[in-house]
Formats: sequence, C-alpha cells, structure tokens
Amino acid sequence: MPVKMRLARHGRKRRAYYYIVVADGRSPRDGKFIERIGDYNPNTNPATINLDFDKALDWLQKGAQPTDTMRAILSYEGVLYKKHLLGGVKKGAFDEAEAEKKFTAWKQDKLAKIRANEEKIAGTLSAEATARLDAEKKINEARAEEIAKKSADLAAEAEAAEKAANEEVADEEATEETVEATAEVTEEVKAEEPVKEEAKEKKAE
Repeated sequence: MPVKMRLARHGRKRRAYYYIVVADGRSPRDGKFIERIGDYNPNTNPATINLDFDKALDWLQKGAQPTDTMRAILSYEGVLYKKHLLGGVKKGAFDEAEAEKKFTAWKQDKLAKIRANEEKIAGTLSAEATARLDAEKKINEARAEEIAKKSADLAAEAEAAEKAANEEVADEEATEETVEATAEVTEEVKAEEPVKEEAKEKKAE
C-alpha cells in the first residue's frame, strides 16, 4: 500500500479539527502516522489551514497519494500547482526562474481573492450583527412601551380605586352627618312634647 496524505480527526463532537498527516495506507484513519505536516480547522469562516508547504511538496514528489479532501487543500494552498511547474522544469518546458515567477503571480492572485473573500465575509457578518442589534433594539423598545402601558394602566387603576375609596368615605361621612342631624331633631321634638302637654293641661283647666 502506498503512503497516503490525509486528515486525522481530533476535537469533540460537532467541533472537530484535523491534523494533516502522512501515514501508511494500511493504518486506520486516526491511528499512527509517519509525519504531521499541518492542521485544518473547518470551524472558522473561512476555514483555517496551516500547512508546511515544503514538506507537503516533498512527500508528493516522493509519491504520497492525497485523499480527495487533501487534494482540495493542496490545490487551495498551491502545492499541486508548484508540483506541476516543477514537472515542467524537468521536461524543459521552461526554466526554474520562470516557474518561480509563474507561481509567485499565482500566489499573489490567490491571496487577493482570499482577502476579498475575507472582507466579504466580514462585511456580511457586520451587516448581520447590525441587523441583530436593530432587531433587539426594536424588541427592547416594544417591551419598554408595553411596560410603560402596564404601568400607566396600574396607575389609572390605583387612582380610580383611591377615588372610589374617597367617595365611599365621603358618603359615609354624609350618612353620619344625616344620622346625627336626625338624632338632634328627634331629641328636640322629644324635648318639646312635655311643654306642649303642659300647655294643653293648663288650657283644659
């Protein structure tokens, strides 16, 4: 079995990250490996790739077979393109200086695209954060309005209850005054009755 260049899984569930390793093709995925040449973290946006370019290129030239995912990573990092250019140098299509010039131009173009993509992602994240803040602000304002309305309703209810209590007290006081006035009139009437009776008796005599 040929030597393979592949990913070895690490990390916890749903937050996996990977070592980029060179291992015997007969070894299990997360088993022993010959050499670790980098790591790959897909949890970030964009994904984080740390790769020892020279070691990866050296192993490719020695015949190491990358898996499909590793082939995509090597293509992204330019290792496969560099190997292709070195193959052209060996065949005499161009010299090593020309190959290096082509690779540098490719690398600069690639970095520009990566920066543009990172800026786009940052802008998207910023816009999403602004939208979330605006939504939270609206929710907070709605809650504040609801709380203010409830406070106003409670204050109105308290005022109405106080007014009703005051009216009840006033009614009770008026009733007491009426009862007292009635009692006074009754007492006056009772006091006048003996005088009237005496007057009647004298008149009868």
